[in-house]
Amino acid sequence: MPEKSPSNVGVRLLTVDEGSDGQRLDNYLINHLKGVPKSWIYRVMRRGEVRVNKGRCKPDRRVRQGDVVRIPPVRLAQRQPEGPAPGLIERIESAIVHEDSDMLIVNKPSGIAVHGGSGLSHGVIEILRASRPSAPFLELAHRLDRDTSGCLMLAKSRRILRELQDRQRAGAIEKRYTALLVGRTRKGTWRVDQPLRKNTLKSGERIVRVDPAGKPAITDFEVIRRFSRFTLVRAELGTGRTHQIRVHAASVQLPIAGDPKYGDEDANRAARKLGLKRLFLHAATLRWSVGDRRHFSVEAPLPAELQSFLTQMAEHET
Repeated sequence: MPEKSPSNVGVRLLTVDEGSDGQRLDNYLINHLKGVPKSWIYRVMRRGEVRVNKGRCKPDRRVRQGDVVRIPPVRLAQRQPEGPAPGLIERIESAIVHEDSDMLIVNKPSGIAVHGGSGLSHGVIEILRASRPSAPFLELAHRLDRDTSGCLMLAKSRRILRELQDRQRAGAIEKRYTALLVGRTRKGTWRVDQPLRKNTLKSGERIVRVDPAGKPAITDFEVIRRFSRFTLVRAELGTGRTHQIRVHAASVQLPIAGDPKYGDEDANRAARKLGLKRLFLHAATLRWSVGDRRHFSVEAPLPAELQSFLTQMAEHET
């Protein structure tokens, strides 16, 4: 069916509510201009066509409750993009492992991104917003790679979002992952303390590398079980850099099984023959203290396909 012609939307004045208090201006606009290209949003900001309380401002300006944001005329298509399929909504809703008035935690399936973009229409955040259209606020408190499964936190208010982000920056939230490394290593624990830096290849692909000029990054590994060609470990983050566990594991010649970006191609091929079709990395546990006595802890069970692979490996070696 052909698209309907776009319609003009005139100047709009939006008053920032409590749920958006403290949000960056660019993110505020992106949330209120669904379907509008980000390039257009940043262009009109550079031109000074977006005003806050009648004044020009930069994209990183934090808006406050009661601010009046002027949005210039924009052409919006009358036909809205299709929402996520009901089956996808049901899948994510059924993956929620904790929910209260402040937040929810999803045991994110592997293969589903945390947010849309780069050719993806829907990620976890878009799916949950579609399933809860009356929710006043819902934002990701952190990120997981698309192929990583496990605990993903979402905040239900700007205040809780800031609190969770502050806790993470201070290292006050314990994040433990389960990973299968290629290679057999010694028992016990070890630490990788290597700075990481994001790079963009000529192809446009983004990759992270160990680099003295990068940001500090620490990962602690603990052996859970050893197999003849693989080692099952627990990995705990001391920092939260992009692809941190994957790059740190590869830097000590123990890449994660099934990792197409930083892994061992021959080992991945052998693992596929045994049934491993994905990255073996799972965000298993989130823990932190609330006050002096109460502790918050959530665990996401290891997905069936990863547990099945471990069982098959154990049987293969007996």
